[in-house]
Formats: sequence, structure tokens, C-alpha cells
Amino acid sequence: QVQLVESGGGLVQAGGSLRLSCVVSGTIFSISTVAWYRQAPGKQRELVARISSTGRPNYADSVKGRFTISRDNAKNTVYLQMNSLKPEDLAVYSCNVVNLLGDYWGQGTQVTVSS
Repeated sequence: QVQLVESGGGLVQAGGSLRLSCVVSGTIFSISTVAWYRQAPGKQRELVARISSTGRPNYADSVKGRFTISRDNAKNTVYLQMNSLKPEDLAVYSCNVVNLLGDYWGQGTQVTVSS
């Protein structure tokens, strides 16, 4: 059974930082493309950042220069370092893993940014 467990969300003031983590089990993490998505209230889910199996990242324009995605294959974990947070970053952030075996999602973690 594939499990993705996110953590690290919470309440932060604008300008602050949070680091999200997603621990993956039950699939082959090292060959997976891993991503963070978010869904704000009343909006569609959007891609925030993605990192390939070779470690190449890409980002949504709205978070470039503020967020950093990274992975630790030894720990089957993907991280999202979020700096200079803005009120518009408020959303549920979900981890996604894609490989030849399937497409998997975590339950999400809430990020709230107060102005």
C-alpha cells in the first residue's frame, strides 16, 4: 500500500517561512517524479513545484525565488522550503508521486498565512 504523509503546515505571518515534508512508502521513490500541489479556497488545484527523479526542479511562476523543492532518496522524503510567505500562499498543500507503477497523493497539509 502506497502512503504519502505530509507534515509541516501551520499558521505563519506574512514574510515568514515553513518547511513541508512528505514521507513516501510503498513505492519506489528514487525513480519517481515528486511534486507539491496546492488548492486555495474556491480555486482549482495548481502545481507549486516538481522535482524529477534526477533532481531537476521546476516551479510555478508565483513561487519562483521563494520556494525550494528538494528530495532525499535515502529517506524517501520530499521537502518544500517556503520563504517570504504571502497571504495568497494560503492553501492545502498536497504531495504527489508519479512513477511507472502509478500516481499517488497525500492527504494534504494546511498552510495559513496571516497578513
